[in-house]
Amino acid sequence: MFRVLVIEDDDELRSMLCTLLESQSYRVSEAATGQRGILEARSYRPDLALIDLGLPDMDGTTVVREIRSFAPLPILVLTARTMEADKVKALDAGADDYVTKPFSTSELLARIRAALRRATRVGNALPVIALGTVALDLSGRTACGPAGPIHLTPLEYRLVECLARSAGMIVTQKQLLKEVWGPERANDSRGLRSYIKFLRQKLEPDPSRPRFILTEAGVGYRLQLDDTVGSEAVR
Repeated sequence: MFRVLVIEDDDELRSMLCTLLESQSYRVSEAATGQRGILEARSYRPDLALIDLGLPDMDGTTVVREIRSFAPLPILVLTARTMEADKVKALDAGADDYVTKPFSTSELLARIRAALRRATRVGNALPVIALGTVALDLSGRTACGPAGPIHLTPLEYRLVECLARSAGMIVTQKQLLKEVWGPERANDSRGLRSYIKFLRQKLEPDPSRPRFILTEAGVGYRLQLDDTVGSEAVR
């Protein structure tokens, strides 16, 4: 049974989140301030943390950075902020993903499941993954579709492997560029977009309407393997 830490200052929303998570058989710890949340994270060592960016005593990004300094757990941020720069700042501080308020309960639960799955397979060999009718063996570096083998360049394999290691999570443009191309190409967003386009042409059923290699506008990309997003909004 996974333990989830909820750091949210809105009493009503925090109570709703705790009830929702407990209904899904998660154990829950909660905190209304950043300082208390950091203490809870140190004391109870949760498997995942949900952190609101708008906390009363400190910015949620600071809480993310502090918890990340001593715990490798997945961190999802909850934010009412629509500025892309705020989301990128939280991800660069160590968050694994974000959900923008208002959000659906099914979306939140899907993000949590994806984060926990990724955490449990860290350090293991990458599995064979399916993107519709395309099978990708990232360890063996082979790809096969209905018409037979699909040729991917070494750089394309590195790019899709980087996305697969964080499957379901957002990987920022800066993270992808540094890991795949190196620090000297950290600002080459145009080149990254070109290679994402190449991957979609080779791996997506309909490259013009991607189902698996998704763009998070102004932030980065996400490799979506499963789980759908529902429509029940939570404010």
